[in-house]
Parts: sequence; C-alpha cells; structure tokens
Amino acid sequence: MDHKDLVQYARSLYDAHGDRAEAEAAQKAVSARDQDKPGEAAKWTSIREHIRELRGARQT
Repeated sequence: MDHKDLVQYARSLYDAHGDRAEAEAAQKAVSARDQDKPGEAAKWTSIREHIRELRGARQT
C-alpha cells in the first residue's frame, strides 16, 4: 500500500468510526506484531498516525 492509499484508508476508517478509529488501528497493529507480521504492523501504525493527524491531535 503506498502513502496515498494509506492516507485514504485512514480517512475512510476515521469517517466510519470517528474517534474509535485510532484505537482500532492501534489494536490491529498490536495484533499484527503478535502474529509476527512486521509489515502489516507498520501499515497499521502508519494508518494510526494519519488518523491522529486527521483528529488534530499533536501527541507523541
């Protein structure tokens, strides 16, 4: 998935789930790490970061 697709997916997830979208993406990243799928985990971490930007939060 390229950057543009990640941003679009993050926006769709946020539109569908609102503030819960970030937590959902975080959980999917943890699940992927637990299943030893680092590429999948990185994708979900990136999606989470994009959702955070959409929410306007400037957290680290």
